[in-house]
Amino acid sequence: MAEEAAQANLKVVEEAANPLAEAISIMARLRGPGGCPWDREQTFESIKRHTLEETYEVFDAIERRAWPDLKDELGDLLLQVLFYAQMAAEAGYFDIGDVAAGLNAKLVRRHPHIFPVDGELAEATDANAVLRNWEQIKRAEKLEAGAGEARAASGLDDIPRSMPGMLEAAKLGSRAAKVGFDWPSAEGIFEKLQEEIAELKAELANPNGVVPASVEEEFGDLLFTAINLARHLKVDAESAVRGANAKFRSRFHAMEAIAGGYDALAALTPAELDALWNRAKRGGAAKSEYLAATDGLNA
Repeated sequence: MAEEAAQANLKVVEEAANPLAEAISIMARLRGPGGCPWDREQTFESIKRHTLEETYEVFDAIERRAWPDLKDELGDLLLQVLFYAQMAAEAGYFDIGDVAAGLNAKLVRRHPHIFPVDGELAEATDANAVLRNWEQIKRAEKLEAGAGEARAASGLDDIPRSMPGMLEAAKLGSRAAKVGFDWPSAEGIFEKLQEEIAELKAELANPNGVVPASVEEEFGDLLFTAINLARHLKVDAESAVRGANAKFRSRFHAMEAIAGGYDALAALTPAELDALWNRAKRGGAAKSEYLAATDGLNA
């Protein structure tokens, strides 16, 4: 069985080699003399936003289970990698071969339970053990490279401040938990949530007047706690909120369909909108059904 899998993997590698080499060549031509004016004008800074957009489009395709779309979106994401590597090669920093070689070395180095070190395999009984090994090796790499010498070493230093706030919060909580700084159970976080809600309400009821910066701080504490609750419940907070967004979109679209369009909603009262939302939650209905259901509200 293992031999069959190895043969299948080898076939994938062989079939991918030529298209990947061609993609690298095309990127070099686009950026080269006589290439595409737009591609030649791009810089590391100008491409950044496209990278973020393509990443979210990959997420969207996965959530929609749209596999043909995912194939295309992964190609667009690969384009970002090729773009950065080509610009780096032109500047003399590194090239796409260095990127691949660095990745290969990292994957081997951080999987000592698969690739022997000095002839011995490390123990990794489950996924949690693998993650612990990964983090330990990663920290050792940072220290060896001297990353901790320029400033006070912190276990949080390698968590980028530039990543989306929800993802950063989840990573900060997870990293702190690795040294035992965490709630022992989700129950304690529910209590913390209530505490943060009370503090936010108190800020809003401040007799000296509401201070926007203080409200933002308390609301941030509430969100941070909620994200850590998601972590304890083994729920991906980003996926959860994207799912909630999708559900809201679907139900709001049903409201529009029932009422006769977005502009028609503006003419309804709050009570009518609430009735329409509840109808949408139950699976939608024809406009006539909606009007019949809200006759009492209009009386």
